[in-house]
Amino acid sequence: MAQEFKDIIYEVSPKGLATLTINREYAYNAYTTETLQEIHQAARMASFDPNVYVFVLTGAGSKAFCTGGDVKEYAAKYVDKPSGFLEYMVHFQDCLDAIRHMGKPTIARLNGMTVGGGNEFNMACDLAVMSDTAFIRQVGTRVGSVAAGGGTQWLPIIVGDRRARELLFFSEPISAQIALDWGLVNRVVPYGKLDEQIDEWVEKLTDKFAESLRYTQESTNFWKDLSWYNTIGHAREWLSLHFAHPGAQEGMRSFVEKREPDYRGLREMSREGQGDFWHGAPTRTCPSCGAKGIPSNFQFCGECGQPLDAGVAQ
Repeated sequence: MAQEFKDIIYEVSPKGLATLTINREYAYNAYTTETLQEIHQAARMASFDPNVYVFVLTGAGSKAFCTGGDVKEYAAKYVDKPSGFLEYMVHFQDCLDAIRHMGKPTIARLNGMTVGGGNEFNMACDLAVMSDTAFIRQVGTRVGSVAAGGGTQWLPIIVGDRRARELLFFSEPISAQIALDWGLVNRVVPYGKLDEQIDEWVEKLTDKFAESLRYTQESTNFWKDLSWYNTIGHAREWLSLHFAHPGAQEGMRSFVEKREPDYRGLREMSREGQGDFWHGAPTRTCPSCGAKGIPSNFQFCGECGQPLDAGVAQ
């Protein structure tokens, strides 16, 4: 019996092609925690299934391959509870590890925009074919995050240091042709010919020795793995803590509210001595009720409403 999923479609063809489709077209195929769990499960199924020769990752529809993590989930779950992001990052790590070490050739079918974690999924695959109308973009610095789930580790290896910094610092999209020129994908074709290219590659890969392909994949993963395993633990910890920072809160909430982030307002706040807190560091104690952790710039207690001592923070 076929495995039923909520956020993905997983299919195996008679020719040995396993296709995993992120099926959240209404959200531009952004993934949630549940989506990541399903992707990991399906990737493991493909890895262990002797009837699967090649694995393809793609997105539903024609607009998006994957646009990374669902920022609405970030804003709803992690801005107020940063520690919860640790679990999310573990699920994300599991997915990229399962794809990268599948033991079978993996192909990213970039049917549309490929953004943030979507590009990290792309880079986790062995090969990539891209629609000529799609684009690739990293957006960490635009939404108050860092592309430390593959972007900062793998982009310098694939496209070179200067180009990687351009993609990561500016958060601007690059066209399919530039992605091809820079080596982020192997082929660029019209949208209607994506499957034709996939079929051609599947035929070529099926007529190779499975054991040789498996070790070739493992061996060519060396530099990616070296960078990944030396940094991903630090990235997981930092990203989790960073959700409590005003930059992350402003980035996520502005995205949900469909407005431009107040980048310069945050810089001004820092210049005025507020540092890493919207209303000053949570250092004050209410002299009336004893409530602790009140922001240093508050004049009244948020618990009892009484005026705070105008003296030095407690």
